[in-house]
Amino acid sequence: MSIHLVLIDALNLIRRIYAVQERPFLLNNELAENTKQQVLFNTEQACCKALSNIIDIHQPTHALAVFDSKQPCWRYQLYPDYKKGRKKMPEHLAERLHQIQDAFMEQQVDSLEPDEDEADDIIATLALKVALRGQQVTIISTDKCFLSLLNHNIHVYDYFNRRYLDQSYVKDKFDVKPAQLLDLWTLTGDTTNKIPGVQGIGQVTASELLNSYGSLNALLVANDLKASIKEKLDRHIEQIELSKQLLQLKQNIPLGFNLKDIRLANDEQ
Repeated sequence: MSIHLVLIDALNLIRRIYAVQERPFLLNNELAENTKQQVLFNTEQACCKALSNIIDIHQPTHALAVFDSKQPCWRYQLYPDYKKGRKKMPEHLAERLHQIQDAFMEQQVDSLEPDEDEADDIIATLALKVALRGQQVTIISTDKCFLSLLNHNIHVYDYFNRRYLDQSYVKDKFDVKPAQLLDLWTLTGDTTNKIPGVQGIGQVTASELLNSYGSLNALLVANDLKASIKEKLDRHIEQIELSKQLLQLKQNIPLGFNLKDIRLANDEQ
């Protein structure tokens, strides 16, 4: 049977929808207590409509909404400043997530909330397992981390701008191939998640180096680098190792379920 699995980065979808619904009600960047329930109701309705649109657009055989663990993930143990300063989810929205999950289930799309992993790692693990079987996967997210997974069988779709973030997009935005993105971000850092890179190496320099040498590993052992570049790399070698570990999506998480468990009922033969 031909499979098309849609994996929804649930909090990426929900929090962006919530921000749109919240905006008209904000006063001095605060939400009044008497409007919170209205914003939450509007968010839930908009999320259900988005899910319906996603199913209509992509016509998947299988689908799953993946949430982050409520507990800090393993990356915080490696690097306590991971995502430091990032705006937290409003408590009233966090308390509403189970109702959104129930609403998704009414559309036959189950949700997965891992014990200790981030949604990114779960999605990467499942996407690669399915892709290795020669089947199609579409990841619904605007998170750039998934671009490193792009291949013939794995696609990334930006629901909000109604476009695929494909290899041409990666080339235009980062000037490297998808397989080189992890190395690029290891060099430049990832400001969104507060992961530092090599001080003094920006995206232009990093992409030029990777296009010349192919990979970060090749770059680190090259004997014809400019002295200034080599000095920066040597000075940050421990940071490079840590940043690459933080940026790498896990690909071998035990999932505890089969594809048949997330098959859409209307696709049953």
